[in-house]
Amino acid sequence: MNILTATHFSTAQISQLESLPDVHVIRQNDFQPKLAPTIDVIMAWSPLAAKILAGPNRVKFIQTSSAGIDYLPLAALDQQKVLVAHAGGIHGDAIAQSVLGYILDFARYITHPQNRDPQNFWQGRIQRRVLYSVVNKRVLIYGTGHVGQAVSQLLRQIGLQTIGVNHSGHPAPEFTETIALATSKAQPPVADFIVNTLPLTNATQHFFAADFFARQPQPPIFINVGRGPSVDTTALIAALKNGQLAGAALDVFEQELLPTDSPLWQAPNLLMTPHTTGTVDHVEDALFAIFYPNLQSFCQTGKLSVNQADLKLGY
Repeated sequence: MNILTATHFSTAQISQLESLPDVHVIRQNDFQPKLAPTIDVIMAWSPLAAKILAGPNRVKFIQTSSAGIDYLPLAALDQQKVLVAHAGGIHGDAIAQSVLGYILDFARYITHPQNRDPQNFWQGRIQRRVLYSVVNKRVLIYGTGHVGQAVSQLLRQIGLQTIGVNHSGHPAPEFTETIALATSKAQPPVADFIVNTLPLTNATQHFFAADFFARQPQPPIFINVGRGPSVDTTALIAALKNGQLAGAALDVFEQELLPTDSPLWQAPNLLMTPHTTGTVDHVEDALFAIFYPNLQSFCQTGKLSVNQADLKLGY
């Protein structure tokens, strides 16, 4: 069984993988085109992986290094009966910390331009009029999977109230209250912050659009750490300008890399980070902890044991 990996596993980790019966690991830097038809397993999606899948191949298992799988050719993989596992769970804590950072920045004016203005730096009385405590503020979290749960857990620890939103409104760990996606759109609850962690599917494409922002009972701060195309960028900018949103923070964008002429650069009350909220230390170790048991199970039973994705649902 040949495994192609774009992940920088250590020599010890490669040895552990190759200790499984008939397993041979090929690092992407060592790949030769003649090996394409012999690859059985792909660890981490890449342009090379896409090229292999586009030709004659025998790939049966793909392990992604991301929680989302919307960038994969899902229909083709489903037709070929390729098993896919995602990396959900390894980025949750890091993303949650970034969400908390955004919230505190808006509440406490930590990076406000006035803090770098010597003429106005000591205008504390003016700044204090708009500072507030986040305790008991309400946060509507779209997506109650690994990331949404991590966000809810961290925010609740410092006193924020969270409500989870998922497809059916089913109960979820780390949430005392959940509502259905359709309900949240038709009758949105009052929220001080809205956080998107949803996967990208046909149902969530441009879910956060003009009608969504217009229906909010009060102007919330909108935070997107899910998928860029879930948000209609034009509608978001309009909502920031007309006051339907009190602010926004974006880590993901409809178009990445974000063009230098994007109107987002001039949008008011907007924080942006370059798709970095999920960054974690020692990511290879975290990925190995998912991939190795999956590979063991695949070798023994032809099935996966951790984070198997539903290709029809898209997550």
